[in-house]
Amino acid sequence: MITSTHNPLVQRIRALQTRRREREREGRFILEGVRLLEEACAARVGLEAVLHVPDLDPRSVAALAAAERAGARPVPVTPAVLRACADTETPAGLLAIAELPVPTPPTDPRAVVVLDGLADPGNVGTLLRTAAAAGLDAVYLAPGTVDAYSPKVVRAALGAHFRVPVLTFDWAEPPAAWSALRLYVAEMDQGPAYDSVDWRAPAGLIVGAEAPGASAAARAAAISAVHIPMPGGAESLNAAVAGSVIIFELARQRRTT
Repeated sequence: MITSTHNPLVQRIRALQTRRREREREGRFILEGVRLLEEACAARVGLEAVLHVPDLDPRSVAALAAAERAGARPVPVTPAVLRACADTETPAGLLAIAELPVPTPPTDPRAVVVLDGLADPGNVGTLLRTAAAAGLDAVYLAPGTVDAYSPKVVRAALGAHFRVPVLTFDWAEPPAAWSALRLYVAEMDQGPAYDSVDWRAPAGLIVGAEAPGASAAARAAAISAVHIPMPGGAESLNAAVAGSVIIFELARQRRTT
């Protein structure tokens, strides 16, 4: 059992939690809690090791056993050591070192979402979860968007990383597969209402950061803005809510064709 917070494995995990460069260098990221471990096992994600405290509940015991069968090394630790490794203040009893997924870019995407400069990890994680739930072909992250594998994004996405390709790109060289897509950018009070747009043809939604909105490059790539009418008089919706509303309208139209 690891009892010291100065243990090299603990220091390595802290580096993976806090530094994007370390995650990219090692090709590893951190999963916290039983739900994410279950999702990783179901998706057959490579698991290097699973730190766990004594006296796990039955669900966590089962998840740890599944991870072991998949090749993960169980590492017993004290609660204090787990707290030192975790990004949360009151961590659950499990924490895993997982391989970064290697997403396959879609060659003929029909429905995608583009996150342009979103810095809030909760919004990014929520939109990843929404995109996976709606069956989108991919999520693209433009420059300035928070790292998809930062701890808060991973927790908010609840396993979406394993169900939808998450890809980075630069506006100077957008993916060639976008050539058939009609891109729309979500804007306040600009363009047609989101539910008057025909989303059945290959399309993509660009969601920009809340305060500055979408970048000039994103606006230039879009064929039109779209907006969400708000008869209740609210000033705005946050990026995750607005993006989710439009994504599920896109999914509804495609489901009914």
